[in-house]
This record gives sequence, C-alpha cells and structure tokens, in this order.
Amino acid sequence: MTHSNPRTKRFAAGAILLSALVITGCSGSADDEGNGADSSPSITPSSTRTAAETSEKQLTQQAQAALAAVQGGTLVEAGAERVSDGIHTEPELTSGKAYKLNLVCVGTGSAQLTFSPASAGKKATVPCDRSVVQQRITADKAVRIDVDGTEGSTGVIAWQIDTV
Repeated sequence: MTHSNPRTKRFAAGAILLSALVITGCSGSADDEGNGADSSPSITPSSTRTAAETSEKQLTQQAQAALAAVQGGTLVEAGAERVSDGIHTEPELTSGKAYKLNLVCVGTGSAQLTFSPASAGKKATVPCDRSVVQQRITADKAVRIDVDGTEGSTGVIAWQIDTV
C-alpha cells in the first residue's frame, strides 16, 4: 500500500490544471476550427498602423532632408503627402513672377507632375528614388499643380515652391 501526501496531491492537481489552461489558451476553439479560422498569431491593427506611421514619418523626413539640400529663394509653399494621395494644390503665385518647384519622392514607383494651365510648367515624371526634380513655374493666372502616383507606387512625396 502506498501513502500519498495531501500536499503532493494538491501540487499535482494544480500542475495538471495549469497545463490544461496553457494548452487551451494556445489552441483555437472548436468554433475557430469549424469556421476555418487561421490559428496562427495575428498582428493587431494598432501595431500595424503604428509601424506604418513610423515608416511614413521616416520617409517624410528623408524626403524633406533631400529638399533642404536644394533650397533656394524664399519659401512660398511646401508639404509632404503619401504617393497614393498625391499632391493637389493651387498656390497663390504673383502673376509674371518666376518660381521654382522642387519635388522628391521616397519609396517605390513614380509619380506624374502636371500643371493647369499647361503653360505654367512642363509635365514630368518624378521617380521615387530620392532624386530631386526641379521645375520652373511662371504664373500668368491661377496655377494648379497635380502630382499623382502611378499604379502600385508607394512612399512619400515632398514638395516646395520657392521664389526665384
């Protein structure tokens, strides 16, 4: 006949219960398995958003640093946008005065620069390779500047308009 210590029984029961909880916590429920739910760990939307925001901030800083290296004249207007959002602005420019538009895209793909009216500046492709694209603008009347990312392009476009 063997004798068991009550303390040993409680310890063993606790260990079994703890093991059962750990195993249950690590596996999907019967409902998850029945619905074909993926049992792999998932990334929460907030952590994905935080990583994307950090990356976007870094890209914006890189783009703005590239613009700062070529700055000249008096700043009229500037900004930074996601490539997917593009740039759509109607700056207040003085008729007959010359301006310089500097653009830099950091990411992948490219974007297309257009002016309205077309006589305000030249159409151009802005590669998302950190190179600065410069464009001279002459304003005889209101000018609209549009920069739209090509399909599949990602990253940040920074821009700046200076007086010449």
